Amino acid sequence: MEQTRKIPNQPLPTPTSQSKKRRTPLLSFLSKVSWKLRLQKRELLKNVLFVLAERARDPNAKKRRLAMRGLGALAQEAPDKQVRKYKKVMLDLLVRGLYDPVSSEVIHESVKTLTIMLGKIQGHGLGSFFIDITLQARTLLDDEDDSVRYSAFVLFGQLASFAGWRWKKFFTQQVNQTQDSLLSHLQDESPKVAKACKMTVRACVPYLKPRKEPSFQSEEDQKNRRLSRQLSHCHPEVLLFFYSNKIL
Repeated sequence: MEQTRKIPNQPLPTPTSQSKKRRTPLLSFLSKVSWKLRLQKRELLKNVLFVLAERARDPNAKKRRLAMRGLGALAQEAPDKQVRKYKKVMLDLLVRGLYDPVSSEVIHESVKTLTIMLGKIQGHGLGSFFIDITLQARTLLDDEDDSVRYSAFVLFGQLASFAGWRWKKFFTQQVNQTQDSLLSHLQDESPKVAKACKMTVRACVPYLKPRKEPSFQSEEDQKNRRLSRQLSHCHPEVLLFFYSNKIL
């Protein structure tokens, strides 16, 4: 019988200095390729933003609307870091579209894109854009178009979440000047708008102030005052239920 050969345990061969030298240029090459790809992506984003900026200022309303839509796609698909980097440029273009003097379609696309932008940047670094966006969003809450009203309510609700201490006083004034619109659209003919309005009212409750009452009151007014005091302790959801069912 043939004797089996025993293979002695030998340590694995360690890479020689020559193989290390071969590997180093390879890693260097891969890192350079990766860096170039990242650079190309950044340059591509810059170029796309430049093209959209040109179209946003075009005399043709259709091109301006497509530019606003393109900004929305860019805000949705680009990495958060890149969106935050170019947010001032993008916000400037969107606010310009928000106040478009001719096309309601451009305005609507701007509102929709702003909801995406605010979600991406979480309201950080809006600066004075907050005022411009809030004032125009208020006017759009009563727009004739259901889709515009819906987007405006979504945007206004976001602004309530992102007002912060800096814009709290300003936004409180805006909300209280908008009480009638907020309450009336709880029963909007469009169920989608009514639902969006309800969510916005919830977000705006911390900013609502009780309305001042006249000093001379009738007996009926005094009863209403007592009722108002009782209702002031109710949860906002209960008040919304009362209003939506025409109990109040």
